[in-house]
Amino acid sequence: MAKPNKQDEQCLENFSIIIPSWNQETALNALLEKLENTGAEIIVSSEGSRAKSLNAGAKKATRKILWFVHADSQITKENIQSLIVSLNQFPDALHYFKLQFAEGGLSAINAKGANLRSSLFDLPYGDQALCLSKQQFELIGAYPEDTPYGEDLLFVRLAKKCQVKLVEVPSFLISSARKYNSQGWVKTSITHWYIMFKLLLKKL
Repeated sequence: MAKPNKQDEQCLENFSIIIPSWNQETALNALLEKLENTGAEIIVSSEGSRAKSLNAGAKKATRKILWFVHADSQITKENIQSLIVSLNQFPDALHYFKLQFAEGGLSAINAKGANLRSSLFDLPYGDQALCLSKQQFELIGAYPEDTPYGEDLLFVRLAKKCQVKLVEVPSFLISSARKYNSQGWVKTSITHWYIMFKLLLKKL
């Protein structure tokens, strides 16, 4: 795998990083601090729903590459380097990261399941920090706003329908398992599986 040069290591001048956010001030501030010196255009968007926030952010974006990052994600230099290499190799693809939860414990099982689902079926979720060119985003046609949940999975399905290649970035992105902790691991896991199967049956 090609290595990024030193100029690329912290340079995201071609990136618009879109962060949907509400009631996540602490996590958001930590993420913004991490992204402060990357040169990226940072767009924090809150429009009442995640899909509307993502689409509104994409419309405001002025850079060539759109990177959709959840507010509770922890972006590292290694994440950035690996993403740049992946984009250089597959500029027209939809890229996503391997998932890892900061809390560990039972949530580690869910992270492994998410990574297996993504690798086998090309079905990553939004907490895996989807990234693609603005041109490809416009080809796909944005995140569906007519759904109360699962806009990320539906967007991925639309990308596949448009024959956009999906590429897994060989890097683990750390996210939060707060839902599993607050709502219970069993209940949250069953709910997520139910929603996934329901969305896979939804007509696009």
